[in-house]
Amino acid sequence: MNGAGMIGRLNHIAIAVPDLAAASAVYRNVLGARVSEPCPLPAHGVTVVFVELPNTKIELLEPLGAASPVQSFLDRNPGGGMHHVCYEVDDIMAARDRLPPKAPRCSAMASRGSGRMTNRCCSCTQKIFAAL
Repeated sequence: MNGAGMIGRLNHIAIAVPDLAAASAVYRNVLGARVSEPCPLPAHGVTVVFVELPNTKIELLEPLGAASPVQSFLDRNPGGGMHHVCYEVDDIMAARDRLPPKAPRCSAMASRGSGRMTNRCCSCTQKIFAAL
């Protein structure tokens, strides 16, 4: 993918939002972006839409139920905000294993079986950038 480096192309940036319909409308109607239909992912406690951009995607996440990890994020950040960044990697397990042991919340387990991500994506929350 990119030689000796661990990360490759930016796959998407995920933004947690308190109101998926309202956020989607802004991207669609104000910014003129192409926005997918909402897709509930009960196993992950979220409903998502993808905003298609020429060079990447933005994933808007809305909690699906009170137990959603995104709900706890929104409890701390009521207006929403960046939840994670997803990079493409050649070998997801090798990428995970190369991270420092104390790297917070970086997951090679981004494959969700929903067809929207592959096992070649490594998702990292915003805290990873301050820690490394």
